[in-house]
Amino acid sequence: MKPSFVRFLSGNETLDGRYTAAPASDRAVIVTHPHPLYGGDMNNSVVSAIATAYQQCGFSVLRFNFRGVGASTGTYGEGIGEQEDVAAAVDFVRQKGISRIHLSGYSFGAWVNAATLSAGSGFGVEALTLVAPPAAVMPFPEDLRLPMLSGIIAGEQDDIAPPDLIRKLAVRWNPEARLEVIPGADHFFAGFLDAVTARVSEFSQ
Repeated sequence: MKPSFVRFLSGNETLDGRYTAAPASDRAVIVTHPHPLYGGDMNNSVVSAIATAYQQCGFSVLRFNFRGVGASTGTYGEGIGEQEDVAAAVDFVRQKGISRIHLSGYSFGAWVNAATLSAGSGFGVEALTLVAPPAAVMPFPEDLRLPMLSGIIAGEQDDIAPPDLIRKLAVRWNPEARLEVIPGADHFFAGFLDAVTARVSEFSQ
């Protein structure tokens, strides 16, 4: 499956992305990237590891650059504009006739996905996975509930998404969601990308 480069609208902005279609599949995942102000984009290594997991499980995969990143127009949206981008990505995938849509995000992308689903009553998204949600530096609302949350991944040595904090939050978000802690990994998962792919694959079954 070779990716095709795509563009779609998010309000007045045009976002660039990469879409890999899985033949005869009614499932797709949208993968979101880490913080734009710190070099995050759709080619991030953890984003690629997540995308690989879903492709191996037979999903079509869309990854894209938030507004102001790469060839996407606009400027950083303080997390609010990026929520609009996620909603636009969901619409883009749905217009391809795919009804079973998953979201997966890494770091800032995880925060944006959670905020988008909370604000939009789920958008009909079937499942959500969060990789290193940055709860130590980007607070999540106390009343956040994510019934579609299937799994969370954190690095044992991550001080941006500390496992102990994530464990407490996960009970509120969705007590049935699985939390997988990767021993030895920090927030960037250097040397642990295969472990990320393996854990995400388990969640996406």
